[in-house]
Amino acid sequence: MDFSQFNKQRAASFNQQKQLLKKLSAGQTILCETCQQPLKLNLAVDAAQKGQVCCERGCTQIELEIA
Repeated sequence: MDFSQFNKQRAASFNQQKQLLKKLSAGQTILCETCQQPLKLNLAVDAAQKGQVCCERGCTQIELEIA
C-alpha cells in the first residue's frame, strides 16, 4: 500500500475544506458541488453541540469540532 499517495490526498482534502471554511466565515456564498445549493455554516452554540457545514439537501455535510 502506498501511504505517501494516501497522505497527499488527505492533505489536499483537508486544505480544500479549510479554504471552504475561510470563505464561508468571511460571508462568501459557496455552492454545493452536487446540488448547486448554497452551503450554510452553523457554529456550535455550546460545548455539547458540533458545528457543521451543509446544504439544504444534505449532499454536503461537514462536522466541525470547535474547541
